[in-house]
Amino acid sequence: MTKILVTGHRGLVGRHLVPRLKSAGYQVVGLDIADGSGDITQPENIRSVISNVSGVVHLAAVSRVIWGERNPSLCWQTNAMASHSILEAASHCKQKPWVLLASSREVYGEPDRLPVSEDAPVCPVNIYGRAKAKMEQYAREARLDGLNTAVVRLANVYGCVEDHEDRVLPAFCRNAAEGRPLRVDGFDHLFDFTHVDDTVRGIVKLVALLNASERDLPPIHLLPGIGTTLFEAAKIAVDAADSDSSIVAAPSRTYDVGRFIGDPARAKKLLGWEAKISPSEGIRALVKAFQTNASLIETA
Repeated sequence: MTKILVTGHRGLVGRHLVPRLKSAGYQVVGLDIADGSGDITQPENIRSVISNVSGVVHLAAVSRVIWGERNPSLCWQTNAMASHSILEAASHCKQKPWVLLASSREVYGEPDRLPVSEDAPVCPVNIYGRAKAKMEQYAREARLDGLNTAVVRLANVYGCVEDHEDRVLPAFCRNAAEGRPLRVDGFDHLFDFTHVDDTVRGIVKLVALLNASERDLPPIHLLPGIGTTLFEAAKIAVDAADSDSSIVAAPSRTYDVGRFIGDPARAKKLLGWEAKISPSEGIRALVKAFQTNASLIETA
């Protein structure tokens, strides 16, 4: 049975990916500071688990732009330097496992035109984006040295009530479900929201290709290619909850990218993948999940 290491297996994507990998017949070992299985910033933790795996799905990261701004040193150490350590450890393994690295639409910064293709210039505007761009550079260098690497660029993944409560869509959906105000940092900010089920489905397809020794894969978006403004997302959440929650405008943050829609054509061509869940459908489903969760808590 093929054994795969998933870093950050307790995060939003990891929690949904691991069961899918297991159901597809893979053996999975995890590394995540959240459950004490290992801190990727400590190279010895990486070396202890990577020596006997066939592949690595590297998800672990300081996963929010705002956290990177609050602690840029930790963001760089985790997202850039620890990624380098993982690639270096894989390169020194006898069997040289393939490494799939989760990057972000933040590497593009403020794009000149929409939708953005994977060949658009990399020009990040915050420490999170710069660290992810550096991670991608390390992946390219490792590939030149013979390691099979691939990069998937994710965009505003959502879809779980257990996500960080202050992340934008979970915050909108929870507040709408509870009848509380929705704070919107930039009404006209435009994003390509991707449901976690679609994200995981795409990653599983990439894992299958890499496990079949597919090499030299280019960076690939996993996203629907549908733009939704923050005001539109908030309105969908309030309507889905049938609540009287107010939508409150707040100033946008200076380090946030204001607009992004990605081009999903490459994923369709190389993976046969398309997003199945539209942002409107996904937001409505998440509101209902929060309402159900609240009802279960009340009756417990």
